[in-house]
Amino acid sequence: MAAGNNKKMDIKKKILFLVTQSEFGGAQRFIHTLVINLDKNKYDIMVSAGLRGDDENGLLKLLESPRHGIKIERLKYLKRSVNPFFDFLGYFEIKKLIRKEKPDILFLCSSKAGFLGSLAVATNPKSEARNPKVIYRIGGWAFNDPRPKWEKKLYIWIEKVSAKWKDYIINNAESDKQQAIKIGIKPKKGILTIYNGIDADKLEFLNREEARKFLQLHNSDFVVGTIANDYPAKGLKYLKKAMEDVDGKLVIIGKGNKYIPDAYKYLKAFDVFVLPSVKEGFPWVLLEAIKAGIPVVATKVGAVPEIINEYIEPGNVDELVKAIKNPQKFKFNENFSLETMLKKYEDLFSLN
Repeated sequence: MAAGNNKKMDIKKKILFLVTQSEFGGAQRFIHTLVINLDKNKYDIMVSAGLRGDDENGLLKLLESPRHGIKIERLKYLKRSVNPFFDFLGYFEIKKLIRKEKPDILFLCSSKAGFLGSLAVATNPKSEARNPKVIYRIGGWAFNDPRPKWEKKLYIWIEKVSAKWKDYIINNAESDKQQAIKIGIKPKKGILTIYNGIDADKLEFLNREEARKFLQLHNSDFVVGTIANDYPAKGLKYLKKAMEDVDGKLVIIGKGNKYIPDAYKYLKAFDVFVLPSVKEGFPWVLLEAIKAGIPVVATKVGAVPEIINEYIEPGNVDELVKAIKNPQKFKFNENFSLETMLKKYEDLFSLN
């Protein structure tokens, strides 16, 4: 009896992570951080994503190394933009993958993957196969993006309908969780908040002189910087507008701008770090900037008010100018550690 129990305890839990694209953003960073740190003696891990951004800096390429012990699957038809033809093919592509891999947990990240992945499980006959537990982690609701009203309403409807196909929904900001509850987004078992976490002691920043040399900045420059992909939600147009009234140089690192892997290393080149977003979930880079010890300016979006106690309204250029001229420093909060995040996810994986 004891031997049988021990054998049962040794069985790994198989988790299939699914995200819409491989291009490295917040969702991809979350998956990368989580899966490389999960105990491979406990979990058999597979990560699957669409082809957009599948280059040397994309999620799948970064995880492909045998040292990570993670299986990779590329999905041909899973795309970020709404396209009925490709979405139809993507649904069956995901369904086929789930049937083949038979995961214990299907872990969905991003709106498109969340909808199609949960639909693939919901439409799987119970008599055909054991369905996985469906976890949906969303790093900021799509209906909070700058969109037309009809499109926001459509995304709310999609999230409300598809929530019924999910066991757990994870937000990385308590404000997003409360918004979901108010709107009526109700998964089958529960909606939780789990903050992003970083291993702050392992961050390796270049000093100010080295970072400025790499970015081709003069030591005498007053540098305002940010790290963000060039999406409307990142509010970069407001930061650019604000800089017209600031005597300094603006540096933007990210896709569509100056792209640099491990961009956090260069944070000390900035005199001020600015997060001008109009929509966020939980911005990892804000934690890194705080740990770098540089002054920070951030807008009141997502988890920002849960990380720092001084912030400005999104889209307000005048406030942005004032804040850049009088930025604040903040202390790193250990509640946002990697260890805390891992513990909460392992606890979640153990739930029925």
